[in-house]
Amino acid sequence: MTPPPPPTPVRVAALYRFAAIADCEAVRGQLEAMCRPDVRGTLLVAHEGLNGTIAGPEASIDRVLAGVRALPGFAALDVKFADAALMPFHRMKVRIKPEIVTMGQPDLDPVAGAGTYVAPADWNALIRDPDVVLIDTRNDYEAAVGAFEGAVQPNTRGFRDFPDWFRTEGRALLDRPNPPKVAMYCTGGIRCEKATAFLRAEGVQDVFHLEGGILRYLETTPEADSRWRGECFVFDERVAVGHGLTPGSHSLCRGCRMPVSEAGRASPKYVEGVCCERCHDARTDEQRARYRERQRQMEIAARLAIDHVGAVLPGRSKA
Repeated sequence: MTPPPPPTPVRVAALYRFAAIADCEAVRGQLEAMCRPDVRGTLLVAHEGLNGTIAGPEASIDRVLAGVRALPGFAALDVKFADAALMPFHRMKVRIKPEIVTMGQPDLDPVAGAGTYVAPADWNALIRDPDVVLIDTRNDYEAAVGAFEGAVQPNTRGFRDFPDWFRTEGRALLDRPNPPKVAMYCTGGIRCEKATAFLRAEGVQDVFHLEGGILRYLETTPEADSRWRGECFVFDERVAVGHGLTPGSHSLCRGCRMPVSEAGRASPKYVEGVCCERCHDARTDEQRARYRERQRQMEIAARLAIDHVGAVLPGRSKA
């Protein structure tokens, strides 16, 4: 009997664009129509723009992206592609939000106020400059997986904490007779772009951000020339990637959704699919029992080559 052909890979597209949207309800309806019938994922719509991740057949993804780029202000939509063996989403959700990436600064204008893009090819020269302060705009657990050499780490728990960090600690870094330039980066570009608008609103003028984020840098920069150290945490089942976007060595703790290194997996408090050193003592016996059952069901689903809801990360679209 001839074996069935291998499944066609699913095209995954992570996208964002800061562009003014006057009628969010109308755009939500358009996006829902574009994605029918076979594209799934999550898209966030706000007056400041669009953000999200979608997946489906390559032709369908191309159709949706063409429709998004046809919207006023979205011709320069930023998109990063990846392929998956299985559909990573169970449904299509288009949601209206106050912000497409939450900073909690309602008067900020990231469309008009953002700093200057720096292409990955020019990034090394910028951050080597001793008159440049390099700031990581990601969260503490992301920075622990990898970061640019010499970067300042705010060690925030969430992007909403970044404004308070800058006002209480970050501004002191710029307190020099000749104010330095500021370079900022994040995973895919959206957070550092918004952070540049925030700094400019705070009166900082020379602000730059890495175009396409860490992912585009790792994709296009030869490892021998790289100033990146470690791996880059990503918000999908790959968990972390290295140069060339090759899979990294980190796995995901199913108990707390945090990355776990090889050393972390060697801890006696690490149980696959249940808990890690970070969350072991914060979980009850009842919770760990539920997680063990979920892991058992996932392993059964994997053996049967069927999808299982527990194997899919929540729709986190930060970049």
